[in-house]
Amino acid sequence: MLSKMITSALRATAALALVAGLSTTVASAQTAEGYWQGVQKSGTLRCGTAVAPPYVMRDPASGEYSGFFADLCREFADVLQVKAEFVDTTWDNIVAGLQAGKWDLSLALNRTPTRAMAVQFSIPAMEYQISLAYNKENPKIPAGAASVADIDKEGVTLAVMSGTAQDKAISAAVKTATILRLPTNDETRLAVVSRRADILVDASDTNQLFTQSNPDWAVAMNPTPALAKQGVAFGLPHQLSAADVEVVNIFLEERVATGHVDELIRKAVDEVLKAGN
Repeated sequence: MLSKMITSALRATAALALVAGLSTTVASAQTAEGYWQGVQKSGTLRCGTAVAPPYVMRDPASGEYSGFFADLCREFADVLQVKAEFVDTTWDNIVAGLQAGKWDLSLALNRTPTRAMAVQFSIPAMEYQISLAYNKENPKIPAGAASVADIDKEGVTLAVMSGTAQDKAISAAVKTATILRLPTNDETRLAVVSRRADILVDASDTNQLFTQSNPDWAVAMNPTPALAKQGVAFGLPHQLSAADVEVVNIFLEERVATGHVDELIRKAVDEVLKAGN
């Protein structure tokens, strides 16, 4: 009899413990806070920002940011009902700063396997390809050049922004030509305009802006095989949960599908071209 009573008591205790454990689990799940809820509490979405027209531009006089990724940052901040804050950085540091928690997302990052080991990515807002822009009268560039091998010659200098995806891609492809790494987009363009460099290595849409601004002499080619063809996305902290990443993906999916991102790109391109005139 005593044995049965002890057994019954143990079963009751186990049942109570199970119920208590389930209650604790449910309560924890209900009170668990996602990353973006933390951003909402802070009241500010911090966006790591390196300049690369038309993705991101910065007015040197006012310090105001523009470009279609800057616009997307502001729109995502509106979704979260917080203020967007732009944190100035360089392409050399835009991943490391995100890893260090200096900002909540990085703007206009190319999705690469190396970067994916350090940070997470949203879905792409657009597709990216590297092109080569140069003076069509430059005797160092052979007529009909179509590949990197065609311009990878002794005496040819290629200007590229240090630390960018295009820097990594051209560095892996070039064996003979000289690579001139510079910190900003303006400096790489000036290097080609001043003939300090022969070729500007940049995103195809960015180089299109360069050739449209200099129609008398500048041309660009998308090399075959492609140097890189990657999605351009938000860089996200590595510790974000799948649910947190999904918040950003749903935000972008709708804007890409409706053509809104294309509208933002056209607006940014017009702004760059107007500034160049």
